Amino acid sequence: MTAEELPEYAERVLEVAELIPAGRVMTYGDVAEWLGEGGPRQVGRVMALYGGAVPWWRVVRADGVLLPGHELRALGHYRQEGTPLREAPRTAEGHVPRLDMRRARWDGGEDSGGGSGGGGSGGAARAMAHR
Repeated sequence: MTAEELPEYAERVLEVAELIPAGRVMTYGDVAEWLGEGGPRQVGRVMALYGGAVPWWRVVRADGVLLPGHELRALGHYRQEGTPLREAPRTAEGHVPRLDMRRARWDGGEDSGGGSGGGGSGGAARAMAHR
């Protein structure tokens, strides 16, 4: 599929995904808030359909759980990029870590260092003002 064939909203979602620095993440809701349209489900659908050509592992669930069915691929990217992780408890199925959302979440600001803080709710809205 070429860029001309992408729906306009999908193109915008993918552009935001490409802005997220290595070692950082944004939630589906953060991306929707950044765009000022849609919601987490719409962003998730775009990522599921078209996200393979962008760093899809940087757009995540708000609870930090890795994308089901893609955990190991995502985990490889997170470890390579130094994305902050929380080790899974021994009782967790598969012992797959979660993202440390407090440290990994990117609010769209100038800070692109992995693990040096993160935006809370409203971070994406603040970032829109920087654009």
